Amino acid sequence: MSDTTTTTEPAKRARNSSVILTDRMCEKRVTKRVKIYDRKCCGLYVSITATGVATFSFKFTDPETGKQRTGWLGVYNPETFLVEDARSRVYGLRGTGAAALAETFRDRKVRQAKRGKTVDDIIEERIEWMKTPVKKPDGEMRPRIESWENVASHLRRFLSPRLGKKIAGEVTKHDIATLSNDIVAGKLGGKASVSNARHMRRAASGLFNWAAEAGRDYVSASPCVNLPKLDDEHPRDRVLTEDEIRTLWHGLDREDMPWDRRTRLAIRFALTTMLRSGELLPIQRDELNAGNGTVDIPARRVKRRRVINQPLSDLALEIINEAMGNYEFAFVGRYGDAPLARTAMGNALRGNKKTKGICELLGLAPFTPHDLRRTAATMCGELGLSEAGISLCLDHQANKDENGKPLPAVTRKVYNLATRVRVAKKREVLDAWAIELRRIIGKPAETGLRLAA
Repeated sequence: MSDTTTTTEPAKRARNSSVILTDRMCEKRVTKRVKIYDRKCCGLYVSITATGVATFSFKFTDPETGKQRTGWLGVYNPETFLVEDARSRVYGLRGTGAAALAETFRDRKVRQAKRGKTVDDIIEERIEWMKTPVKKPDGEMRPRIESWENVASHLRRFLSPRLGKKIAGEVTKHDIATLSNDIVAGKLGGKASVSNARHMRRAASGLFNWAAEAGRDYVSASPCVNLPKLDDEHPRDRVLTEDEIRTLWHGLDREDMPWDRRTRLAIRFALTTMLRSGELLPIQRDELNAGNGTVDIPARRVKRRRVINQPLSDLALEIINEAMGNYEFAFVGRYGDAPLARTAMGNALRGNKKTKGICELLGLAPFTPHDLRRTAATMCGELGLSEAGISLCLDHQANKDENGKPLPAVTRKVYNLATRVRVAKKREVLDAWAIELRRIIGKPAETGLRLAA
């Protein structure tokens, strides 16, 4: 049975009749929700709940569909919104014409539907938006947000479990701050982590700012503003010693090593070239330049989305020649038709539940592939090599000249697009680093090296 009664009080009338609505009727106490229609203003009625809330609404016929619609007018308030105010609102709406009236309420219904979306709803919509291919400055079609997989992971791992079922517009700054504190304390997402809390905040801020943009209006404003400051993160400073480099280099040749040979060669290549995992693992044959001994890393694989022309020392050439063999990719996976996954080196160093990692097998303190870049850069600095040259090898934006004078950011970004001088500076550093590496590992240089044809 329905819990709503259509009433005609105070007079006893037929069920569908009406009375002249008064403010006093809106203040009456009821045991279940009732509707009282107004005889003076056709279509106007008040709905009163058992909690004492009286809401004015207006019924009308949509000329476009021929169906009856109901428009919400407001909540009765003895000081600000009376019966006469509701009548005036209806008269004003009628003055716009039936078609305009229907459109007004249709728009309101759309807005209400938007504001009724849950956090999970807008997370999935945001992810679809981020991964939609668009044309990039280099002419290639790639996802709108190229790091969308990481952002999606942070949203689904941290935001969704706690706030996913909540209406997006009802999420408060307190909700985000509490979630952030729980991540820092290790109550969500595994181990305690300031870094994960920072990633969650960044992903959530992007989500709610996007949801508040004109045309979406899923929320009125982002709740990710003026949040309590997170504790500072301590930057990683792991640098391998000469003894550790020697142990690693020769240990990677052990026949009892359970990890794939090409994964182990990729680890050596990372230490030798200072390239990032995502830059070096997908290297393919047509990116190698046999004439000048360099490799071109396309912009889509580079963190700053610019082509890297990286010189290859004789030691790097040894490694990539062995790794590539007759394959199209230098560091192929199990089936030989695709490169190793981006996480392959990290997984091999760290190990998993079934297989011990290389660090443990060789008795080395844990380190990551990124620590190999830091190790190479640090040791090149200790050799007295140019800081600007080391920065170029790491693909960091050079902001000072050789004399330490600050450079305008626009100079390299817009005007100085020359590559020959930068390649020469990088080669000077990487060749010197290869000589130092050979000294550390006790291995002489090979002659007659060339790129795999």
